[in-house]
Amino acid sequence: MNNCQSAVVNDPPEPRLLDTTLRDGEQMAGVALTPEEKVAIAQLLDAIGVPEIEVGVAAMGGDEARAITTLVNSHLNAELLGWNRARISDLAASFDCGLERVHISLPVSEIQIAAKFGGDRQRLWQQLHDSLQFARDRSRFISVGAEDASRADPEFLLAVAQTAQNLGAQRFRFCDTVGILDPFGMMEHVQRLVQSLQIPVEVHTHDDLGMATANALAGLRAGATVVDVTVNGIGERAGNAALEEVVVAMRRLQGWDFGIDSRQLLKLSREVQKWIRGGSLPPWKAIVGKNIFTHESGIHADGILKNPQTYEPFPPQWLGTEHQIQIGKHSGRRAIAACLANHQSPLTATSPHQQQFLLDAVRVRATELKRGLGVDEVLALAASSPPP
Repeated sequence: MNNCQSAVVNDPPEPRLLDTTLRDGEQMAGVALTPEEKVAIAQLLDAIGVPEIEVGVAAMGGDEARAITTLVNSHLNAELLGWNRARISDLAASFDCGLERVHISLPVSEIQIAAKFGGDRQRLWQQLHDSLQFARDRSRFISVGAEDASRADPEFLLAVAQTAQNLGAQRFRFCDTVGILDPFGMMEHVQRLVQSLQIPVEVHTHDDLGMATANALAGLRAGATVVDVTVNGIGERAGNAALEEVVVAMRRLQGWDFGIDSRQLLKLSREVQKWIRGGSLPPWKAIVGKNIFTHESGIHADGILKNPQTYEPFPPQWLGTEHQIQIGKHSGRRAIAACLANHQSPLTATSPHQQQFLLDAVRVRATELKRGLGVDEVLALAASSPPP
């Protein structure tokens, strides 16, 4: 192993993703992935181009350690990272699994230090020193994470970050552990770290206030070079920044795609959702919800039929899909006419009277069923239209 005591980075790397679905994502209440499922998810992440995967907590032992060992021996292109508390025993477990890259986490807010160290900051400093000293000669990469950094005293947080850097850490993770920041606060915190450190800054965000993805983007805008994500945003409580949201948002807003094959995001989303047994995603879920390119409103459908850019923020081809016009309560004549034409209905050319009859019939039927109508249902209603 290479000694990583020298940690100064002069030129910050380009922004990149760290996927923590197998660690923080699996900590979602009620989720328990088998080793086989963890390997399958890692292979999917690797296939779409995710460069770094946080694989789990080796100190848990049992199936978790076996899954990590299997992943280490799977010859993935992605770099693998093991999560550890600032304890030598945790790090030893990671190294026993064959990991060469480790993350060391320790609490930095008063409330967390009180709960985990009995308020003893000297113990915190000692564990930081001992764990980094132990890891330095046994790994080729070390990151240090500040748990609950968003509630920490800024001066203390900076002291921890600088000490970690001086002791050989090669990256520093800023964690909004309970999801209390907005993008403005995230930028302020991250800018201060970026300006004060010589090693890259990483951001880890949670969605308790619904701002995980926005905060992740704000962290990148502030100078962070690594952003943590999970598939579908799964994770503890309200979850994390969603991989698919960060990838597509950055591509749309900044022209940066992280090297990810976005055409595979829908498949990845559905496979992970199946393995976590978390039920189906809400149809309105950003990026991967089934309604993301589905249009029913008459005004919207009319615009889409004329020019998809009128009501779509990015091309569906980015995700390897296409838009759909849903026929339902809010549909207009143009959408219904397009549906009939697309299915070569002989009733495509109808009188204004027939068009209004069919429009009224569609709205009544959709309201009765409390859903949109399928093509066969629309054609059946068209067939019952009165003669012109």
